[in-house]
Amino acid sequence: MKKIVSFASAVFVFAAMGLSQVPSAFAQELKIGYVDLARVFDEYLKTKDFDKSLEAKGTAKQGDRDKMVSEIKKLRDEAELLSAKAKDEKQAVIDERIKSLQEFDRATRDALRKERDGIVRDILKEIETVIDGFGKSQGYSFIFNDRVLVYKSEGNDLTPQVIKVLNDSYTAKKK
Repeated sequence: MKKIVSFASAVFVFAAMGLSQVPSAFAQELKIGYVDLARVFDEYLKTKDFDKSLEAKGTAKQGDRDKMVSEIKKLRDEAELLSAKAKDEKQAVIDERIKSLQEFDRATRDALRKERDGIVRDILKEIETVIDGFGKSQGYSFIFNDRVLVYKSEGNDLTPQVIKVLNDSYTAKKK
């Protein structure tokens, strides 16, 4: 009986020692961080360059639109001086120009939106790839988007490091 109690005690001691080691092993391997994706996106130099490019395209299109609007105004001013029949003919031309202007606005808006959506999608994929690589190289178990967190410790914020990796990589490619 004494042997059974000794054996059971030994098993219990070894089991307790083994179980006590399991949580610390998991705690040592678990490395968690988070990233503010909106901030990463906004501070990424590629995003800023793209915004400038898109703004320049929008400004150029606005110049074209302004020319079309001034043409319509000029036609309206000319129509005021004409007889009723000539005024009706001029109004048909004005209506056609207004349709062209509306189509130009729609096409421009759609083209710029489509271009923006495509580039934003590409930038977000690039950010995700960099975060994935950063997490693997730094030994992280999880990297979360900060928007899903209820509580976050500033010490786990990887946003500045991710921004630096992205901008350094972009600057190197740009040269």
